Amino acid sequence: MTDTSTDLERTIDAFVAAFNEPEPDLERVMSFFAEDARYLPGRAPERRGLAEIRAEFAPQFAGRYGAMTFDVYDKVIDAERRRATIRWACRLDLTGAHARRAMPALRWFARLRFGGRLQWHGLDVFHFDADGRITGKYTYATFRLPLMQRDGQPIG
Repeated sequence: MTDTSTDLERTIDAFVAAFNEPEPDLERVMSFFAEDARYLPGRAPERRGLAEIRAEFAPQFAGRYGAMTFDVYDKVIDAERRRATIRWACRLDLTGAHARRAMPALRWFARLRFGGRLQWHGLDVFHFDADGRITGKYTYATFRLPLMQRDGQPIG
């Protein structure tokens, strides 16, 4: 593994870890992005620049989806082109204190259908500049809404 590959892998690991903290820190997550970064959040319109990306992330950091954590299953690093891809599960916990700030409709749906804990799966492609800052984060899915399932249920 090259130094660049190792650096990109460390950045991805730190980026995901910042989301997974008991009290996630939006400013920490934003520190990984370059000023002119682009973010494509699934089927939503592309966001450009730190202000638009911050606004897109703000609801999840405010607890609007309950406690949200990401488990990375696969990681592919292309050091030469300064790119990385991760495949992950997003786990939502809408039980107890985690549900207080969540959107009422989501909280109700998650509790009724999934016992308050659910997961969905996705893929992110990252582009980095020469300084190792994220210039592009592209989230991909083949569905209009996430395919949600009870947390812990195997894929497929």
